[in-house]
Amino acid sequence: MSNSNNNSNNNGKMSYEEAGRKGGEQTAKNHDKEFYQEIGEKGGEATSDNHDKKFYQEIGAKGGSQSSNLSNSNSGNSNSSNSSNNSNSSNSSNNSNRNNN
Repeated sequence: MSNSNNNSNNNGKMSYEEAGRKGGEQTAKNHDKEFYQEIGEKGGEATSDNHDKKFYQEIGAKGGSQSSNLSNSNSGNSNSSNSSNNSNSSNSSNNSNRNNN
């Protein structure tokens, strides 16, 4: 059965997935772009407070490898190895600048 029928399989109860989707849709209706920018900034500050430079280097490297994989598949030539991993080092250095304490 499809995921959209989850609530009918739970004795009329809504699934967590459906509840989350509905909550997200309602939040999007009630808030503007500025709201999302503010909560994103708060989340970024909290992450920066709780993690060190090494954390940002690791996620920068992961993000760089993910983006090069996506660019390969989006170009229609997923066998291409022309993508460079040079973006990894720039992502890491940009992200690590947030927490150079």
